[in-house]
Parts: sequence; C-alpha cells; structure tokens
Amino acid sequence: MVLELATPHGPARAHLHKAPRPRAALVLGHGAGGGVGAPDLVAATTVALDQGFSVALVEQPYRVAGRRSPAPAPQLDAAWLAALAQLRAGSLRRLELIAGGRSSGARVACRTAADAGVAAVLCLAFPLHPPGRGNDPAKSRLPELDAVRVPTLVVQGERDPFGIPPPKRGRRKVVVVPGDHALRNAAAVRDAVAAWLPALKLGSASASR
Repeated sequence: MVLELATPHGPARAHLHKAPRPRAALVLGHGAGGGVGAPDLVAATTVALDQGFSVALVEQPYRVAGRRSPAPAPQLDAAWLAALAQLRAGSLRRLELIAGGRSSGARVACRTAADAGVAAVLCLAFPLHPPGRGNDPAKSRLPELDAVRVPTLVVQGERDPFGIPPPKRGRRKVVVVPGDHALRNAAAVRDAVAAWLPALKLGSASASR
C-alpha cells in the first residue's frame, strides 16, 4: 500500500507493509540520493515483518518530486515529523513507533527522535563524518547519535568511508558487518536487526501520542 502524506515541504510518500497483528511499527527513511529499495532497507523490512512489526518506508518530498539532491536538514526533519504524525494518526494508529533509516535517513531519525516520541532508533550506515574528515571534530555527526535517549542499533559496514560510530553502554549498540557504506550484505543486516528487535522492551508510552 502506498500513501501520500502532506508535509510543510510538499507531499511525502509511504510504502506501507502491514503485519497481520502488529506488535509495533518500524518507520524507515532513505539515504540522501537513494530510495526505499536500498538492500539494507529491504533486509530490515523483511526481518521486521517476520517478527510482527508493520513497516513504513518513507520517501522525502524532494524524492517524490523527482530530485536527487537532498533538501536542507530542517526541511528533512519537518517533513519526517509530519509524515510520522500522519502515520501515527492513521495506518499505524495505536502502535509504538521505531524510527530509523539509512545514511541521511538515519541522521533524520536521530535528530527527531525526541520530538517524535519514538521507542527506539535503527541506524543503517550512519554517516559519522564525511569521507576523509574523520580527524576533524567539527565535521563529526556523533552529537546527533549521542542526543538519542532511547535504545539505538547502528549497523555499519567495516569498510565504510563515513566512519564507524562508537557504542554507548546501555543505550547504543553498534554491529559492524562485512561491506562498505552501501550495506549490500543483506544477510548480515538481517541478522543484526533480527537479534535487536526482540530485545526491545516496548510499552505504551508512545502509542498514545
């Protein structure tokens, strides 16, 4: 099922995969220049559905409009929050939400986690820093990850030129898998997500938002 979602920056689009009796929902965003058919997003979707989670893959307005160049971060965040609010009020009503995405989509999920009231965050190929800029603290995106106060899984390729984020005891788990930023090793991504989802302690805190 494909849904059109109104946002302050144009229509977004959600590709909805509903579990028969969902225990929660996973909402994922795409990378800066890619789409929702990326191998790691597909792998995460498959695992989540198998474990009883409904899944929504959200296309940002710039992608729906046919552009590959991403919008500025404030626009991405505002569109994402608007999309989550509509999904929560409609097709994913009464379900706790786990937010996430790959690369740029992971950054958006982290920056908006508190405002969205999500139960957990899934980061696929989080771009810790621009390639070759790992020694420049001013270019680090680690503060975006550190700001997340809910359980977080980061799945990162061992040869990712964007770097590998550190784990954070009690809050952030980092799983390093074979591959690079593209995370094309679907089996490794599936294994990492499959081990993490069942361990989440889901309640009703965000289901009523």
